[in-house]
This record gives sequence, structure tokens and C-alpha cells, in this order.
Amino acid sequence: MKAMMKKINKFNEDRDWDQFHSPANLSKSILIEAAELLECFQWNDDYDLNQVKEELADVMIYCLQLASKLDLDPIEIMDAKIKLNAKKYPVSKSKGSSRKYLDL
Repeated sequence: MKAMMKKINKFNEDRDWDQFHSPANLSKSILIEAAELLECFQWNDDYDLNQVKEELADVMIYCLQLASKLDLDPIEIMDAKIKLNAKKYPVSKSKGSSRKYLDL
């Protein structure tokens, strides 16, 4: 993960793009790219896997850039969120259910 973050940061540094990458702009970019990912599935399940990979990569790259900008470790914050979700969604109450934790 750290090697990928270094590669992404170098790519942006080489182009002097960091000046555009405020946390707010990166958050907007994540949403925009997520919408483009969703567009791949807009009308049916007949999607172009290459297009899905490109859009998913864009979302993930912007997420990693935001983590880097905020000096956050992506693995650490995902691990913390999974632990929190395990408490909110215990297997005994949530298995096979799509209900929100408040409705379990």
C-alpha cells in the first residue's frame, strides 16, 4: 500500500498537481469518479469490465490521495472501521440481513 501511495504521490508531484488536491477537492473527485463507476451499471448488468476497472481505480486513487493528504494510514483506518462495524453488526443479529444496525 505504501509503495502505491508513493507512486501516486510522485505522479502528482511530477505534474505539479498537488496544488489542486485540497481535501475538499479530493472529496469531490471521489464522488465524481464514484458516479462514473455507477454509470457503468446504469441501465443493466451488462457492463464493460475494462471501464469498471478504470473507474474503480480512479475512485481508489483519489481515496489514497485523500488519506495521504490527511496523513492517514489507509490500512489502519479500514481496520478500525471493520472493528467498529463488527460491533454495530454482530453476526448473530445481522447475518443475512440488509437492515441498518439501528434496526437490528
